[in-house]
Amino acid sequence: MSGRRSVGATLKLAGQFAVYALVRAAVGVLHLFPLGFVWRAGAAAGWLAHMAAGKYRRLAVDNLRIAFGRELPEKELRRLARRHFTSLGGNLLCGFKIPLMGEAAVARRVNVEGVEHARKVVDAGKPLLFAVSHLSCWELLTQVPSLYALGRRGSSIYQPLANPFLDAHVRRNRERLGYVLFDRTKGFAEPIKFLRTATTTLGVLVDQHAGDKGVWCPFFDRLASTTTLPALMALRCDTPLLPISIYDRAPGEWTLVIHPPVESGEENPTAEGITAALNLAIERVIRRAPHNWFWVHNRWKTPDPNFLLSSVRRGIVTPAGYDHARLQPFHLLVRSPNWLGDACMAFPAVRALKKGRPDLRLTILAPAKLRELWASLPEVDDIIVKDAGDGVLTVARRIRDKGVRYDAAILLTNSTRSTLELRLARIPRLVGYPGSLREKLLHQVVGELGKGRPPLHHARRYLHLAETCGAKADDPAVFATGSPVTDVGGPVRIALCAGAEYGPAKRWPLERFAETANAISTARPGIEWMLVGAPGEKEMGENLAARLTGRHVNLVGGTTLTQLIETLRQCRALLTNDTGTMHLAAALGVPTVAIFGSTEPLLTGPLGGRHAVIRHHVPCSPCFRRECPFGHYDCMTKVTPQQVARAVLPLV
Repeated sequence: MSGRRSVGATLKLAGQFAVYALVRAAVGVLHLFPLGFVWRAGAAAGWLAHMAAGKYRRLAVDNLRIAFGRELPEKELRRLARRHFTSLGGNLLCGFKIPLMGEAAVARRVNVEGVEHARKVVDAGKPLLFAVSHLSCWELLTQVPSLYALGRRGSSIYQPLANPFLDAHVRRNRERLGYVLFDRTKGFAEPIKFLRTATTTLGVLVDQHAGDKGVWCPFFDRLASTTTLPALMALRCDTPLLPISIYDRAPGEWTLVIHPPVESGEENPTAEGITAALNLAIERVIRRAPHNWFWVHNRWKTPDPNFLLSSVRRGIVTPAGYDHARLQPFHLLVRSPNWLGDACMAFPAVRALKKGRPDLRLTILAPAKLRELWASLPEVDDIIVKDAGDGVLTVARRIRDKGVRYDAAILLTNSTRSTLELRLARIPRLVGYPGSLREKLLHQVVGELGKGRPPLHHARRYLHLAETCGAKADDPAVFATGSPVTDVGGPVRIALCAGAEYGPAKRWPLERFAETANAISTARPGIEWMLVGAPGEKEMGENLAARLTGRHVNLVGGTTLTQLIETLRQCRALLTNDTGTMHLAAALGVPTVAIFGSTEPLLTGPLGGRHAVIRHHVPCSPCFRRECPFGHYDCMTKVTPQQVARAVLPLV
């Protein structure tokens, strides 16, 4: 095995050397041509790359849309992306040509602005700390330090290249004028020590995605992970942080600008406050020549897997005086379960998702029959309706027609079909539990909790999905419900749901419901029963109503979901089978007495301490069947009206 690794390493090294040799040969050719010609040749290559590199072209347009989509039309954004590719190509090629020239020859092609800002720092006897952005030919900063270092020794922190031969070549080019390079993989103690000598200059790149180590600040009004390193250095070395940038002036000619120091606006500046203010400063730097910035970098990368930011290490910071109304939303689409009860059990997960980050805009994709349910939840910002007969392409098109670029989607369903709908809608991050085929369609697969654990309630299972994306699952507020009805005069209402769409194995016999309700009405004559149920259960409602002797109102099959919600809110309790209405009542804070048969309350019982579950254990329970395979339905028929009445009476 070690022999194979050795051969593989040798081949890899040989390939890297071949790439290095080609680069050196190309650089040798560049030596023959003037700088202006080199820039134009690179610009032509950049134009070709714009045509051929669809992935990076789309990334550039997406980034430009984030930065300027509220200001510029789509046509202008695409024109700006094309211009960026030509600028990037020209400047990258010049980056190889410039080290072949003398510093004086290069300096003649560079105009300098804002030197007075650096001079003020030098006159105060402090080190020069520059915030460097990927603008135009940023390689110039290592080749003309005399233009901005003001006689001090220049340095920067750099990321080593993966190719050791190219890395050594680049280091030689950058260090030939005494420029000092600090390898960022070796920590930051040495550059800070170097900077503290007060006779030095240090440049730090500040405009790249900083991953989990960064602080999340607005950048063009969208949260972006940003390094706090330059801000920490400024505080520890007691020196201002000066943005420095390069802009195209003409082919092979540039303007170098030193900008005013970054001010956080805080009484006692902090690293986080300076970093947030730095992002605003870099915005202004980029706006001067937008085509010069490095738009093919994924600056607003969606973290993987914790794209909800409630658990990020450094948190979220906005600049002093920032208008939070300007913050661009992180668009999250949540695919609702198809059944009323399952959707109600998903409420805690949706609440946790909404709390996950302050810029979150949450859209629900749900069957049309559940629209009113999701509209009742304050955490939901928008709803996309899926009609019963809609095909996969229809649903995908409906999502795209919203005109929203969703950043991620979470599937609370288990089907491959629902995953394909979102995949065809071109949502870049799909999160869900694995399945037969859908695992190949998901970008972020959430593993089921391991065997040997207690059964996980469906609500907890949904919440686990949110937790793996960074939401806080231990927040009691996500399980918040409405308040039970209080006495306001009039009859004491109890809702009664005797149906169950799933099948007879979940239905307690109708005559038992009637016997229980009549016994309770006899014991509490002031009770009014509110009979509720699904549209297809209207006949069952009429049959039940005919059996009741006490006061009652038959609403079975005659209410919308919104009307059902209002009815339940007027009730002191609900007597029911294991139904969606049971979960709806629990979500509204209405105490329930639920009769379980073929299903398992540990998995789908009403959540909270106000509810009572009644069941009769038999050896085959729970079987999760729609009909009893043995034909006896003992798990239901052995539950007596007396048991149920004893559970209901304390609630009224």
